[in-house]
Amino acid sequence: MTEKSNRRHFLFGSLAVAGKLKAGQGSPGPVRTAFIGTGNRGLYLLKSALALAGVKITGLCDIKPDRLDEAATAAAAHNPFTTADYRRLLERNDVEAVFIATPCDLHVEMSIAALEAGKHVYCEKPIGITPESIKRLLEVARRSKTVFQAGQQMRSMERIRQTIARIHAGEAGKVIMVKAQRHASDDLDHHGPSADWFFNRARSGDVLVEMSVHNLDLCNWVINSLPERAGGFGGVLLWKDDPPGRDTMDGYTLSYDYRNGVKLSYTQVFFHPREMPGGGQYTYVFTDEGGVDMNTSMFYPRRRGVGNRARALVEAIEEDRDAHLKAFYESIRTGKKPPADIVVGATGALTAILGREAIYQKRVTEWKEFEVDL
Repeated sequence: MTEKSNRRHFLFGSLAVAGKLKAGQGSPGPVRTAFIGTGNRGLYLLKSALALAGVKITGLCDIKPDRLDEAATAAAAHNPFTTADYRRLLERNDVEAVFIATPCDLHVEMSIAALEAGKHVYCEKPIGITPESIKRLLEVARRSKTVFQAGQQMRSMERIRQTIARIHAGEAGKVIMVKAQRHASDDLDHHGPSADWFFNRARSGDVLVEMSVHNLDLCNWVINSLPERAGGFGGVLLWKDDPPGRDTMDGYTLSYDYRNGVKLSYTQVFFHPREMPGGGQYTYVFTDEGGVDMNTSMFYPRRRGVGNRARALVEAIEEDRDAHLKAFYESIRTGKKPPADIVVGATGALTAILGREAIYQKRVTEWKEFEVDL
């Protein structure tokens, strides 16, 4: 295999200081960063990183030449090394941190290799698609001295963070149930950049794990507990064998029972008519005193009365779209715990897998079956 440093065959001549780095003990200067996977999501993350101060793009990897070429063009000013083999990136001393934005079935393998090579890791969600692989990643990440952050960006949204803090402080009452959904009006693009793996459950983990891990992580966060069991029904209800060979669901319902007694009802569909009310994504948190709409941070008291009207738990906040990336680099530089660490990533993925297996196996599944120590 011929490897080149960029599209113009620039030979990267000087490598930086070798050695495995601990969080908070990085070398001075920009954090030298590589990207494994430069497709739709990877390119977005790359462009975001390029806009940050204190970041040097030193490597890019993708098995598709057109995607690699596009990424190399975007980062041309940094003269990154390019390759189709991610192992070549991990061997380099001028790579301190890596972003992994590949199909889901590769996340665990690549994350483990990167951690064992002494790199800081930002892994897109889900961090894994099977309990066994997630258990292996947990073990490696806990031994590692470097940062591991999952790409569960809601954990860095300030309004959500403040709203959940107020709910946990009891300002809306005791949480008793959550109702959430992720409803789209159409299927994912059948010819888009992810179509070659997204509709294959062996590669994506199914839509429940690949997409709804975000929503379920939010539910876990606000409920402040782990699900004990799950049950559900679903399948390919509309888009049958479309695209050809598809074995991922397009609609399902789930119920979760949490260890602290809270119940969760969750649905996802790809056929909610655009003009019909009730579509999109939402999370409603019901308490013994009312309910909270997590989309707006509004609290609606159950009993009306003087001084007992709907109110905002948190006022509107202008979010920083790069907050999650900035948190990753802050953790590298200071040793601060990342907002979505290995436990958050594992819990979110396992919650989704628990529901997926309940649907696949047509039975109530239990968390204890995973035999994963969180």
